[in-house]
Amino acid sequence: MLRQTANKKRQGAPRRRMGDTMNLGRLLSDVARRLPERRGLVWGAQSWTWAEIDARVNALVAALAARGLGKGDKLLVHARNCNQLFESQWAAFKLGAVWVPTNVRLTPPEVGYLARNSDAEALIYEDAFPEHADATGLDKRIAIGQPRSGEDAYEALVAEHAGAQGFEAEVSRNDPCWFFYTSGTTGKPKGGVLTHGQMAFVVTNHIADLMPDTGPEDVSLVVAPLSHGAGAHALPQVARGACSVIPGTTAFDEAECWRLVEEYRVTNLFTVPTILNRLVQHEAVDRYDHASLKYVIYAGAPMYREDQKEALAKLGKVIVQYYGLGEVTGNITVLPRELHDLDDARMPLGSCGYPRTGMEIAIKAPDGRRLGPDQNGEICVRGPAVFGGYYKNDEANAKALQDGWFHTGDLGRTDTRGFLFITGRASDMYISGGSNVYPREAEEVLLSHPAVGEVAVLGVPDPKWGEAGVAVAVLADGQEADEDKLLTFLDGKLAKYKWPRRVFFWPELPKSGYGKVPKHLIRQTLYARGDLQEGKGP
Repeated sequence: MLRQTANKKRQGAPRRRMGDTMNLGRLLSDVARRLPERRGLVWGAQSWTWAEIDARVNALVAALAARGLGKGDKLLVHARNCNQLFESQWAAFKLGAVWVPTNVRLTPPEVGYLARNSDAEALIYEDAFPEHADATGLDKRIAIGQPRSGEDAYEALVAEHAGAQGFEAEVSRNDPCWFFYTSGTTGKPKGGVLTHGQMAFVVTNHIADLMPDTGPEDVSLVVAPLSHGAGAHALPQVARGACSVIPGTTAFDEAECWRLVEEYRVTNLFTVPTILNRLVQHEAVDRYDHASLKYVIYAGAPMYREDQKEALAKLGKVIVQYYGLGEVTGNITVLPRELHDLDDARMPLGSCGYPRTGMEIAIKAPDGRRLGPDQNGEICVRGPAVFGGYYKNDEANAKALQDGWFHTGDLGRTDTRGFLFITGRASDMYISGGSNVYPREAEEVLLSHPAVGEVAVLGVPDPKWGEAGVAVAVLADGQEADEDKLLTFLDGKLAKYKWPRRVFFWPELPKSGYGKVPKHLIRQTLYARGDLQEGKGP
């Protein structure tokens, strides 16, 4: 009887229909109607009101439609931060197309791969990257700047279609709006399918959990690529009518960032720990007024305790941490500004925070069992922020999406209060003499040494122990240290099986386009330089 009743309920339940979800592009349309004359975007010496931004986006939508693009078509975009990159995102959304931004640090063959993998129909690219454009093999090309033969000029198209009527395609919750490509630290990059319904939740969640009082009086500084995390951060700014400021310099310039904070009374910014460290440690932080800052949000990698303290000492209680991957668009945990403190006793040390509103975290064993507090396992998450899967990659989907959970590939544990502690990537963990070793533990201790500016610990093959750890350290300015001093420093602070066997000193650590330290590249470089030899261990 119960089963019959349940079946009847399912039969009578309303079905989702096409057009059952707001097109994400309406966020821009709405703010342009509500705040037409308020400044919405600044790039260098130029600025645009919300009405002007929306008009330019509508013109681009009309231009793309005139060239045969429509709902579901993939629009590849390769450009550094600029107003056109910002506009292309909203144009793709309104058209019902899929925005496929690239990382400008990619090589032409890598961009060519993204074009083929995404089934891109057209390309918008900055004219500084002609080889990248050619590698895509696409015929429909729009150049930001000077077009070449057979290409359209972005600004000419916007001018040609000026005054175009606003348009927002009808979409459903699961219709894709953005392919968020992974950084590809192992294998080829995978295209995470972000959808209109998912991203509507992400925008709401970012406002609720990261910067809850954001409104038209706020200003956001863009210091990371809009093609990835900063692009997601820009969406709630638009939703709340907050202006975004893009530095006019092509290279990252700490002094220019602080000057803009003072000039525009910037209230929030999104960055990664490595960039936040550079901002805090630069002398310009003391030359410019940054009292307007309310939220300095960092994500993308763990921030070590010594770096947290330095940021708090310089900026005050404004830093906010979140943990999340592109596949859930940052929505896993939050450690709000009120839980950041210089006093170790007043914050959950080493934690990246508690679950985001509407999201659930589980720590799982390899056999799928859900583990209890203080047990280490894989971090899994479910909720409305989980993406629609990887584009054309059934194998990756089967691995990442199991039993209704997204499996992050990160390792961690929760405490009895639900705070999450990341112990490393599953791929970073190594097994030495039968014991699991999580490199982050050694990294935390080594970074507390005054001579160490940056450090990465990783496992390498060892004939005796199976795997053993090595450390690559970057010394802080004006500091000296050697291998013996750093290893001795670990004594009494870390179990000896967790110690790295060797310490190498480099002038800098390699960084990906997302500010992360790719340990596979460090490992390759150690062998290529002859610091390590195959089969011999460290």
